[in-house]
This record gives sequence, structure tokens and C-alpha cells, in this order.
Amino acid sequence: MRIGLAGTGYWARIAHAPALTSTENVELAGIWGRNQAAAGALAGRHGVPAFTDFDELAGQVDAIAFAVPPGVQSTLALRAAAAGKHLLLEKPIALSAAEADELAEAVRDAGVASVVFFTAQFQANVRAWLADVTARSDWSGGSAVWLGSALREASPFNTPWRREKGGLWDLGPHVVALLWSALGPVTSVRANGAEGGAADVTHLVLHHKGGASSAVSVTMSVPESAEFFELFVWGPGGRAAAPRETGDPVTPLRTALTELAACAGKGGAAHPCDVSFGREVVRVLAEAQRQLDAPGGLPVLARSPGGPR
Repeated sequence: MRIGLAGTGYWARIAHAPALTSTENVELAGIWGRNQAAAGALAGRHGVPAFTDFDELAGQVDAIAFAVPPGVQSTLALRAAAAGKHLLLEKPIALSAAEADELAEAVRDAGVASVVFFTAQFQANVRAWLADVTARSDWSGGSAVWLGSALREASPFNTPWRREKGGLWDLGPHVVALLWSALGPVTSVRANGAEGGAADVTHLVLHHKGGASSAVSVTMSVPESAEFFELFVWGPGGRAAAPRETGDPVTPLRTALTELAACAGKGGAAHPCDVSFGREVVRVLAEAQRQLDAPGGLPVLARSPGGPR
């Protein structure tokens, strides 16, 4: 499968480009970026052409891997899907429920394959944990706390969209997706922020189909000394903690690329972490954001046309 890379930032350099050049049966065929100089430099490093026009790149490949901000990704991915290209998407797939719905519908109408790179869910140890957890049906609830430091000045992840959207939209997709996969579809969400404290602190209470509930706290504003991650589910039989994300994004990204190619080879077959799942996660985040923007609002998590997964 010939894949074009859209993006030239830190994540494109340390994760996407290395994975695209080291995955069996995948060929990095070109790079496009909003910064043409950076696109030229990254393309030169990997011996592939740089493109100044996104649609020209799309015309030369079978699929596009995105490593751009979500607001940019959602627009470009629509064009790629319309051109019949398979999609490797980053989370969140969009920054509003309407944009996520539009992208999911475009992928469905085009009959292309899609995979959303929820990093942990492509790790072998996390998949083994999920297999163990979902083999049981007696879980009562779960909890996730992710204290990140991406908004410190020296962090390579301290980017404009993260400063604007905060931990809810950067860390939130990972934990919502993992709790959804472990405990079942999210049917409603309650959201709150830290009054009088750091602006980038969000607390969620998720209710899952089947009766379980889970609690989430995320922020990207702590100092490095306070960094922390924990996610677990609990029930009558005890507690099961999820493995942490590894510091190596390339290995799970190779898995995502391999599975995208397999889905494409089956005529655009569905994937557990495809654009439809990405849309459901965005709908949870968008409803949480609505409540944060309008305190006191009632939680209304409208289901997408396809219903819960």
C-alpha cells in the first residue's frame, strides 16, 4: 500500500515517518505539509518527494496518514475520502460532533477503510488486558486519571490547538476510548472543570450501556514531577489496571498501518478503532465541552445514526 503523509510536526517526525518507512507491505510515497520547508526537509530525510498540493499527493497514493491538528485533519480527510483514499487518522478525528459525523459519513459513502490511532489500543499488552476485561461482564465501574505536562513551555507537544482545547480533547480521547472498549458504549456524560484552579482540568462521569459508570480526570498542565497515569476497572471480582502507553509510538503505529492495509484489502472492512468509533468518542467530548461552556446544562448525548457500538 502506497501511503502519503500529511504533516511535518514533531509527531510526524518521531512516529509517522519512521513507522511508514519500516512497516512491511507499506510504502511512504510522499509528504505534504502546511510548512513547505519542513515538508521538504522531512521528505529529503526519508528519500521521498515533497508535495506542495495536498490533492496532488492524494492522487499519487492509496491512503493518507494524518499527523496534523484535528481541525485541519477533518477538512483534509473529507477530500481524501472523496478521492477514494483510505485513512489513518489521529485522535480526535474532529473538534465537533457535526464535523465527526460528516467525516464518518464521507468514509462510509466512499467505501474506504479507516483506522484511528488511539495509541494504547494498538499495544499488544493493552489488547491482552482488554481481552481479559471484556471476557467478563460483572464490572461495576472504572476510573482514569491522566496528569500530563504537555503544556509546559519546553514540551514539543505544546502546540496551539492543545493550548486552546486542553486535556479534554488531547488526553480525553484516549481514556474515553479505552473505558468505552472495556465497559461498553457511553450513553451519557457529566462534565465539570476546576473552579478557581487551572483552566486545563476536566472531570467527567461516564455512564455505560449495561449499567457501569466511570470517572475521568485529565489535565496537561502539571509539572513533570506530578505526571501520572492510571486507568482501571473494578467489580465484585476485584480490580484490573490497564497497562500504560509505552514510550515507543512506532511499534503500535506499525500495527495500525498493517491493519489499515488489511481492511483496505477487504474492500474497506470495518475496524474496532475506525472512523465510526472515532466519531462516537468525539460525540462524548463535544457533549462534555457543551456542559463546560454552559454550566448547569443537562447532559444530552444524542446517538449517531448507527447507534452504540
